[in-house]
Order: sequence, then structure tokens, then C-alpha cells
Amino acid sequence: MVSTSPRIVIIGAGVVGCALADQLTRRGHRAVTVLDRGSLYGAAGATAHDPGLVLQVSSSRATSRLASATLRAYAGLREDGLPLLTRSGSLEVATTPDRLDELRRRHGWAAAAGIDSRILEPGESATVHPLLDADRVVGGLHVRGDGTVDPVAVARVQAGAAAARGAVLLEHRTVTRVERAGGRVTAVHCGDERHPADVVVCCAGAWSPAVGALAGVGIPLTPVVRQYATTDALGPLETIHALEAASGRADPALPVLGSAGVRVRAHRHRIGIGAAPARQRGVEPGPTSPAGLRFTPDDFDDAWDAAADLLPLLGDSKVAEGTDVVVAGTPDGRPLVGEHPDLAGFWTAAAVRTAHSAGLAEALAEWITTGRPSLGGQPIDLSGLHVGRFDPDATGTGPFRSRHVELRAVSGADGTDRRPLWFGANGALPEVCEVPRREGRAARDWSPVAGAEALVVRRAAGMVDLSAERRVEVTGPHAAEFLQRLVCSDVDGPAGHVVETLMLDADGGVLAAPTVARLGPQRFLVVLAERRDVAALRRYARTGVEITDVSTTTACLGLWGPAVGEVLRGLSPDDVVRSEPLRVVRFVVGGVPVTGLRISRIGEDGWELVCAAADAERLWDTVHAAGARYGLVPVGRLAFDALRIEAGDPTRGSELSAEHGPDAVGLGALVDPGKGPFVGRAAVHALRAAGGPAETLVTLVVDRPGVVLCGQEPVYDLPESRRYSRDPVPMDPPPDLRRGPVIGRVTVAATGHSTGTSIARAWVPAERAVPGTRVEIELSGHRLTAAVAVGPPHHVSSPVPG
Repeated sequence: MVSTSPRIVIIGAGVVGCALADQLTRRGHRAVTVLDRGSLYGAAGATAHDPGLVLQVSSSRATSRLASATLRAYAGLREDGLPLLTRSGSLEVATTPDRLDELRRRHGWAAAAGIDSRILEPGESATVHPLLDADRVVGGLHVRGDGTVDPVAVARVQAGAAAARGAVLLEHRTVTRVERAGGRVTAVHCGDERHPADVVVCCAGAWSPAVGALAGVGIPLTPVVRQYATTDALGPLETIHALEAASGRADPALPVLGSAGVRVRAHRHRIGIGAAPARQRGVEPGPTSPAGLRFTPDDFDDAWDAAADLLPLLGDSKVAEGTDVVVAGTPDGRPLVGEHPDLAGFWTAAAVRTAHSAGLAEALAEWITTGRPSLGGQPIDLSGLHVGRFDPDATGTGPFRSRHVELRAVSGADGTDRRPLWFGANGALPEVCEVPRREGRAARDWSPVAGAEALVVRRAAGMVDLSAERRVEVTGPHAAEFLQRLVCSDVDGPAGHVVETLMLDADGGVLAAPTVARLGPQRFLVVLAERRDVAALRRYARTGVEITDVSTTTACLGLWGPAVGEVLRGLSPDDVVRSEPLRVVRFVVGGVPVTGLRISRIGEDGWELVCAAADAERLWDTVHAAGARYGLVPVGRLAFDALRIEAGDPTRGSELSAEHGPDAVGLGALVDPGKGPFVGRAAVHALRAAGGPAETLVTLVVDRPGVVLCGQEPVYDLPESRRYSRDPVPMDPPPDLRRGPVIGRVTVAATGHSTGTSIARAWVPAERAVPGTRVEIELSGHRLTAAVAVGPPHHVSSPVPG
């Protein structure tokens, strides 16, 4: 319960907005106003055309948790005495061996997220879904707990609950202005109406970018079209329904059927089919334009054929009703949530599916109320869904972009991040021949060139574009005091010192892992991963402290490897080249002024060189030319990430998040207990006094070196007789080696090119974090074993004398 309730305005009264109003009022908020440009409960918006599928399994652990929470929430909703959730289950089928392999991976994701699922044979699949043609499939993934709802009905019930607690819901209100002052939202205008607001939450779906524009911020989503159609009444369904009704069930117990992007569900005697159209037409939603558009049957032919191929009864049927629906789309297909990094108090919950609606509403309500998102009292990491994750300054269009093009940089196929994965110009490196080839899924967005780049860094030197990270100057008479209270390490040392530290929340969870370099008595350079970290820094701003984001006016070049000293000799003074680790020095590299941080994230000697953006190309050219004789090469993101994992540098999101504290992630040494008060200090000490974290991040070395893991695989316990064995347990062991329970999950994985190992990092119970302990990992249905490593496979090298 909150004692002083902020004024909260929710824009959008669809299934997400109504769920959020319900959750906020449950927590004691009374000044909640919900506005919608049409009628309430999304009856005229995208909610009205949503098929209402609540499916849990996802490659994102966060969205799986949100879907499971949504199911729990909707399981308790009733209208006119009838439940609103039908626990029909879901069945995703494969028609090819490759697709079945994908379903096995999804089964692993489900196990890692605690979701019950089974891989079925074709006959078993047909038993679960009696209308399915078993001869058309090679297997299926059955999730018994999934279900369906009527989104309008659940929105209506949740809105009613919120209104009963004091929320005000207003329909036919078109937002015309979002008022702001002093960097915060202050009100929402609908024509002549003014609604004062301390918090604004945009739940406007495909119309969210227009609302963001009214607030002066960007919301990076694109309106896309989805199609949904229902058949006429089908005789076999009527028969099934009659049998189910006779057994006391109100609806057919047919699971949601999925295959190759098509979803099929039962609507009593009819079948509903949803899919993306064969071609996307450009749509620009206007203030009064409807979410439902005229159905384009020609674009639906492929989806109909795919459904009919699985369900022969559709051969004699036809589309009775169909709609093209405008929905919000994001580059990675995931929601956009959280407080906007460019405007305090302006929150977003966009591109949210019905499957995630109630869970996200719960997490967001907790976030707004307590400052920390959580589900069922447990923190949830939403960094992978954050509205600020598509940073326009971090998409590969930075100051080194021209050099990337010249060196034939290769980026990801989905186009969401244009930072180089590897450089085509390195294709002739002799080390390419040393890198084992990959096949199938493991070869997507990958090249042996990336492995060669990693090997060159270990043997000679490499240069990495780090400009996408955020660089912030913190200045003023109270700058040192400000940072001392914000981070867990002592940063109040002499000028020239660098401290790698952590920002924690009040509960001791990790918010960010800044690098703090003291440039002078009242001046610090703080390096952060993302712009939302900058926003977190600014939330604690005080008088006497100036926070200036210099990311777009500067560039940063990472330079690492045993030959770094030789590369820099002749470009910079000898005393600089010989600087001790964790120092910051201002010097000149071939005529380019730089601020150099003597740090390493990959276990090799090196520097991070910060220069003015205008000098970026000259710095690149100077270092590249000077390093050529020593074997220096430009290095892409794949090699950099693999080197970081080898060195044990934690990854933001899956490892560094508010779900875990410093001790759990293995960075407890960064906490200085004697430095005085800082945010999260009491929580860290309390957890230590209680015995420490329940689970710990460990490095695993897989017993089969050539295996390529992707992350999110489940980790199982082994029988005690094999748990501490020195001998590797064979892959896919015999049935007598019974599998234990799921005890953890893989976070990130990489091929250790320089160590000749397959490496994974995983969360496991603290009692299983003992070096040498063996565990089992499931990869696409195969059983692998791995051992907990003593430490990172590649330890940090000592600086090479200049």
C-alpha cells in the first residue's frame, strides 16, 4: 500500500491498460485515470480482434515468466459466474526434422523456465488434437498449461475492479498533448481537458509512437498487420462439443495448434486462424483510424493452406469472417516497457500480447510503486524488454561507421543491430583454418572469421569499436560524494585512478556495472552499458552535481592483446605505455588527443581510448596502420563477446540484473563494506548475514568441446554417484543414468577458441557451485554433461612491459 499516491494517467483502455489499472489500484493507488480514444475495454481497438492466446514458451525467460503470471491472474477471473480462462493447452507441431529440432530447443526453454511440456510422437500429437492429420507431422511440443481468453471480457472485468477501487475510466478521449516541465511529465491533454499526472503510462499499441511524439520522445515500434479469420460452423467440431458438453465441459478441449507462424484455435463450432499476411502493407495509424482493416483474402491464402494441410476438415470449409488488424511491432518481436530514458515519469507498455498482459501489468505496477519490477514478490529482469534497448546511438551508425564499411563489416541478418559481428576483410587470416566449422542453427549469423579474430587478439592484438556504450561526465563540488553514495566501491581516490564497480538498487540487486575514472578533484568519467543506465544515474542527481552525457560527441576504441605495448610505442610516450592497470591517462596517439583507461574486460593487456567523435576516423587509421606490422586486426562483436565470456566478464541482463546481487554474480569483491553508506548496502549485508545467495553464477566447461550452446538451456542435477566424478559422463547416457531435477539455466555460452573448450555460464544452486561438480545440460533433446570450472578459462594477463 502506498501512503502518498501519485497521479497516474494510463493512455489506452485495452487489455494491457485495464490490467495495469487493476494492478495499480490493488497497490493502493487511487488517483488513476484511464483514457481511450475509442470505447472502453479495447472493444474498438486491437484488443477486440486479438485471438486471446496465452502461450508461455519463449526464448526470453522474462516473457515466459510474464505469460505464466498472466495465466495465474486470468485463472481467477470470472464474469457472470463463468471462468474467463480456458486451459486448452497448446500443441506446436513440426512437419520437418529441422522444425522438430527447433521444438526440442523450445522444450529446453520451457524446462529452464519451470514450464511443464512434452515432446510428442506424431500419434501422440493426434491424440491430443483429434482433428490433426498425424501423417503430416513428425512430432509436436505439448504445453498442457497454456490457454485462451476473450481479451475484451478480461479487460472489462479488470477495468470494473479498478473502477470499484476508485480509478476513473474515460472513453472517446483523444490525447492531443503530453505536458512536460523540468524533464518530467506533468499532465495529459485531451482537447480542452487537462489531466494532471506525475506518471503517464502509454498503452496505446500501434498508436504509441504518436503518443510519444506528443511527449517529445521516440518509441521505436512499427505498425504491422496481422490477420485473423474464422471458419463457418464445422460438423466435427459440433460433435466434439456435444461429447464434451455431455461430460460436463462447456467448450471443446482442443489445444491451440501452431505450426510455421500459423496459430489455430477453436471458437466453439468454428476454427480461428491467425498469421502474418503474405505481404505487409504500409499502415500509418491516424488519431481516429480503426485497428481493424478490411480483410485481404489473397494475403491469407498461405496461412489457410498451412492450416488445412494439418487439419483436413478445413478442406470443405471456408472463411466466414476475417480481419486485418493493425498491431505494434518491434524489431525483435518483444514488448517495449519501462520508464523512457529521455523523460522522467513517462512509461511505456507497448507491443504487449494478451499472453503477457496481466503479468506485465503486475511487474509494471510494482516497478512504478516500489522502483523494482517483480512478479509474486520475486524480482524480474526486464532489461531485454526495456523501451530504451533500441538506442539510436548504438545501432552501428557511429563515428567509426565508414571504417566498418571499408573493412566489409557483417551485421546480423535481422537488422536490429548494425554493429559488426565480424569483418569480411579478415577472411584471409590464417587462423580461419583453425576454427571448426558449424552447421545448422549454430551457423546462423556466424563465420569462422569471428573465431579467427578472437585467436588473433589472444596472440597479437585487436581493436574493438566501443562507441555504442555510454560515456558520462559527472562534475561539480559534490561529484565525489554523489558517486560514493551511488556505487558499492570506493571511488573517492586520487585523480588518475579507475574503479570498476556496481550500482545497486535498494534491495541489493545489480542495476549497472559502471567504470568510474577520476579525471580531477571535481570531475569523473563514468562508462555505462546503455542509455537507461544514464537515466538511472540522473534519477539520483542533486545540487552541486552536473551529469553530462558525452556519448554522441565522443568515440571509444578498445585496444587489447599481448602486442598492445608494441603497437602504442612510437605513437605515445613510453611512460604512458607502461602505465599501471586501473589508471586513466590523458595523452596523444599519433596526434589524436585521447583519454585512455587502462582496463581489460577480456583478460588481455590493453586500453580503452576515448577521443572526440570528430577525431574518430583519424584515431582508427593511426592505430590500424601502426598495429599492422604486429598483427593487429579489427574485431567484431562475436569475437569480443567470446573473449569476454572466456575471461568471466558478466553479461548485462541475463547475469547482471536486479534479480541478483554482487555475491551471486561473483562480484562481491567490488563491495567495500567500510566505505560508508551507499544504495543497497543494508540489503547486501543482510543477505550475507543470512548465509548468502541461494543461487550462484558459475562457469561450466562442457565435456564435448565442439558443442555450441545458445543460452537458456536447462541445467539438470546428476545422481550423486556421478556428480563428482572426474571422468566425463558420456553424451546421451544410457537410461540407467536417471536425470535429476532442473536446478538452473544457461545464461550465455561461447566457443573458447584459445582454450579449445565449449564454455557456458549458468545459474545453479549455491551448493552445486563447487568447482568440479558435474551437471547435465539439455540441448535440443540431447544430454550433455559439464563441470563447474575453478574460475574463468582465461585469466587476466599482466600488463606487458612497454
